[in-house]
Amino acid sequence: MTKKELVVSLMDLTSLNDDDTNSNIETLVDNSRNTLGDVAAICIYKEFIPFAKGLDNIKNTNIQVATVINFPTGNGDVEQTLEELNIALNNGADEIDLVMPYKLLAQGEHGKVGNFIGTIRKACGNKALKVIIESGELHTEELIRLASKVAISEGVDFIKTSTGKVPVNATVEAAKFMLDEIKSSGTQCGFKVAGGVKSLDDAVEYLDLATSIMGDRFISNKTFRFGTSSLLHNILGKDGGGKY
Repeated sequence: MTKKELVVSLMDLTSLNDDDTNSNIETLVDNSRNTLGDVAAICIYKEFIPFAKGLDNIKNTNIQVATVINFPTGNGDVEQTLEELNIALNNGADEIDLVMPYKLLAQGEHGKVGNFIGTIRKACGNKALKVIIESGELHTEELIRLASKVAISEGVDFIKTSTGKVPVNATVEAAKFMLDEIKSSGTQCGFKVAGGVKSLDDAVEYLDLATSIMGDRFISNKTFRFGTSSLLHNILGKDGGGKY
């Protein structure tokens, strides 16, 4: 498998725009199966899940359909977020990307944050839960590590850097702190980097980091994902393939 094929196989190909339409989503689904292989998942708003899952190009594939809840601000209470989750699951979501109440965490309420995540984890049943810690808004190593620990301790399937909707999204520094916490936990928690990964060279930098901390076996779509809207286009495009 080439570097390009590997990166594509780890992608959560994403469209989370306020002006998304069925046409946009159909294009996303079409792109999810491309000359470099199938992506791991598509990530779309919950309203589009039934339409996407009804498209021939995604039926009978291993491509998962993910959606977001408590997104993008992380300000919803647990009851509101459970309502969103129930709609998403009823619509057929395979995976859930939950924004942690990161402002509460920054205010010292990490117990409440843990209870919030634990409640959603239980309600997800056997569906994969990825928790977005919004690392660029936490600002300090201490808070990024704490957010990671709190999420991991609640049995989530992935911790994820960012929503892509704030000024600072994924950084290699934050990714290192998060991967360190996964390593220290001794769990099977995965890692998703999202927001600002635009080139193959960017992607390989995160892959190399994850491999150095977690080992080669970690580089699987069961434990490592890229959340992206532009990376696939740039890899497939004439000048977007980096040096690989």
